[in-house]
Amino acid sequence: MSQRILFGTNGIRGIVNQDLTPEFAAKVGVAIGAYFGKKDILIGYDARTSNILLSHAVAAGAMSCGCNVHETGCAPTPAIQYAVKHLGMDGAIIVTASHNPPEYNGIKVVASDGVEIVREEEEKIEAIFFEERFSRVPWSDVGRLEAFPGVLEAYKEAIKGHVDVGAIQKRRFNVVVDPTNSVGALVTPDLLRELGCKVTTINGNLDGHFPGRTPEPRPDTLVQLSEAVKAFGADLGVAHDGDADRCMFADEEGEIVLGDKTGCIIIDWVLERHPKAVVVTPVSSSRMVEDIVRRQGGELVWTEVGSTIVSRRMLEVNSVISMEDNGGIFYGPHQSVRDGAMAAALMLNILAERGKPLSQLVEELPRYSIIKERVEVPNDQKQRVLQGILEETKGLRRLTIDGVKISFDDATVLIRPSGTEAIYRVNAEAGDEKRARKLADWGIELVKKNLEASC
Repeated sequence: MSQRILFGTNGIRGIVNQDLTPEFAAKVGVAIGAYFGKKDILIGYDARTSNILLSHAVAAGAMSCGCNVHETGCAPTPAIQYAVKHLGMDGAIIVTASHNPPEYNGIKVVASDGVEIVREEEEKIEAIFFEERFSRVPWSDVGRLEAFPGVLEAYKEAIKGHVDVGAIQKRRFNVVVDPTNSVGALVTPDLLRELGCKVTTINGNLDGHFPGRTPEPRPDTLVQLSEAVKAFGADLGVAHDGDADRCMFADEEGEIVLGDKTGCIIIDWVLERHPKAVVVTPVSSSRMVEDIVRRQGGELVWTEVGSTIVSRRMLEVNSVISMEDNGGIFYGPHQSVRDGAMAAALMLNILAERGKPLSQLVEELPRYSIIKERVEVPNDQKQRVLQGILEETKGLRRLTIDGVKISFDDATVLIRPSGTEAIYRVNAEAGDEKRARKLADWGIELVKKNLEASC
């Protein structure tokens, strides 16, 4: 961990018993407890092998400051976030590393509105941690640790309240679900069965080693889902990441559909019901979003990359629907956080109402070829590289809120430093693959050229 920084773009993350030791987690818990004060907070976790180790260490630290800690057990991140806001908690700690490999884990802090705390609040916790300004209470006032049941059921029922259950049940969809041996298995298969679907689950047993596949749901990791959809003649495939706040889909032919495309399908459907609504999305999203929002008469707000940033901006502008290109769907009427099970239910509602398979809905979207590349760049060189790229792209039509996104009449290219890895991401899209490839290569060359100049 850095000398003065704990939180990255999505909580505290590191390798268990290397970066995240029980001693470290307990100290973080004391800092979080001092931040909250004598409040009631939830704690929950995904299915990683270290979930009890770290959650109990963090809980002990918070209890030493007088916090009463209510334990949900294994649960999807959005289920815990829903419970915070709707079941009267003052905040939450979520132990998860989301899509990271099994040796990782992490710690997220959630505010009373169910959304992760903003960077300014994280800095308050960091100051308490590094300055050791703890507020431990006397022995007689130590907080309690107690079970908090009912979270999964409340969350599941809330999702059903936002879709046309009868319309979905009438279609009797055949669906394959891949929750990557983690907490999505505790909600999505049962939810879809209650929506009248025939459900086949693969990688459905909880196992923190993630034996079925990596927790990152991408086309190259979802081969099993693709094969299962074809083998079972399913109408849809659904895949989650490690904490089930994201959802990727396979169409009825087993083709894995990129998050940009499924996100645009959902946005288009929601905007038909909420004319002129505001859509929030990070700069990493496809220009398809612009086309859809413009066609529906809505308003588009770009943000930096980061789910918390998107959530907070949604609340500021009263956005109904938002998306990320990685399969994150934020449905405001339910909650302004990305939610994998909610995304799955919305997609089924769309398929039921429109009476078309997912492959046809994809074909009806604006057509772009999308190429996503990555270039290794040491973390300490990222800002120098960015300054060089900004200098070289002066005069071009661009967004610079997170890296640089350059727009041409027929194409765009995004060049941005990752907030979680020692890489630059280069995303190019155009009306044809040749143009997209040319732009991607140009973006890669810009990164490499400025990396050499900075060394």
